[in-house]
Amino acid sequence: MAHFCLRCGRPLVTRVIEGRELEACPDDDFVLWRDPKVATAVVVEAEGGIVLGRRSIEPGYGEWCLPGGFVNHDEDPAVAAVRECLEEIGAGVELLELLGVYHVAKTTASSIVGIAYRGRLAGGAAISAGSEMLEVGVFRLDALPEIAFPSHRQVLTMYDGAAGRSASPPSPTPARPTQPRRR
Repeated sequence: MAHFCLRCGRPLVTRVIEGRELEACPDDDFVLWRDPKVATAVVVEAEGGIVLGRRSIEPGYGEWCLPGGFVNHDEDPAVAAVRECLEEIGAGVELLELLGVYHVAKTTASSIVGIAYRGRLAGGAAISAGSEMLEVGVFRLDALPEIAFPSHRQVLTMYDGAAGRSASPPSPTPARPTQPRRR
């Protein structure tokens, strides 16, 4: 795919910048930096198991996955995780714990930095398949179907490793600075 300078419109050329081959303008200092996308995945606990959805879209059509998806540019990752659960499994969730951060390497698209959470259904919510799912279901950890994405298997490993440890819930907003104590 041809790329062009956002400033002057000239075709970009390959240059070595900071020891990496990158596309850059031959006439000015514009560089096409390939920054990763940010996505979330949530292990939603329900009825003694976890919620999975069977995908109605590519990639992974017909395969099972965790609810989650891309974070919008103006969105906090925790808020995006809750939104994606509502869109995909039709239920509000309460995030209980940040499980970890992971990387998904890509060769034909931007890589992904994933943020994994543990959550539970909020206030008696019932699950239902959203527009990106053929169906949703609750599965025991010892009876999971084949999971579509290696990154989601990695998240499930994080979840399994987190069992039994005390956790603090993730915050969708930055912590407020504390006022210094006067003596």
